[in-house]
Amino acid sequence: MVAISKWNRSLLALIVATALGSCATQKSDSPDRWIKTMNNRPVTKSTIYVCHAFGCKLKYAFHPTKKDIRKLKRILARGKRSPKAERKAIGKAVVWFEKRVGPAVGSDKDKGGLDMYNSGVPGQMDCIDEASNTTSLLVFAQKHGLLTHYKYQAPVARGFFLDGRYPHATAVIKNKKSGKRYAVDSWKFDNGVFPVIKPLDVWLSESTSS
Repeated sequence: MVAISKWNRSLLALIVATALGSCATQKSDSPDRWIKTMNNRPVTKSTIYVCHAFGCKLKYAFHPTKKDIRKLKRILARGKRSPKAERKAIGKAVVWFEKRVGPAVGSDKDKGGLDMYNSGVPGQMDCIDEASNTTSLLVFAQKHGLLTHYKYQAPVARGFFLDGRYPHATAVIKNKKSGKRYAVDSWKFDNGVFPVIKPLDVWLSESTSS
């Protein structure tokens, strides 16, 4: 068990958000509240702010080139034929994005899963960073009209110790027609690995290790 002195502020904030306000966040299309709470910066059509060092302690301003946007467009275009195909394409876009920014941010060496010993280390990411970065990528893609079947949602959290689970957060997408939501969770894996994509209700019911 990690001593309380080693907890970072983001996870403490996540505990409070989960216990007191996550129901409202889970129904929100906008990540604005999340961005403000986690001290991130909003995505623009020309800039994605990449969180790292746990709890979005550090931010790297990534300015996608025209080549980057064309690459992202090609990846996501493969998902146009169906919602299932777009979920897979979104996962591949996350893989591309993590590998693309990794060398600049230092996150190419990021280790997946619960690793509090790397808290504060530049390039290392906790679930707050991962959820924020995936959401920012989705926001950027939507701003450029690259999503067909899904739209981004605010990240959500599960677990607050009293329910026997360690706090954990994920990015979320919502089907535009059915309203069904899916978790897009890359926290469990090292940098550049295809993320977990599963129905959000299933993700919310699981333990942190799932």
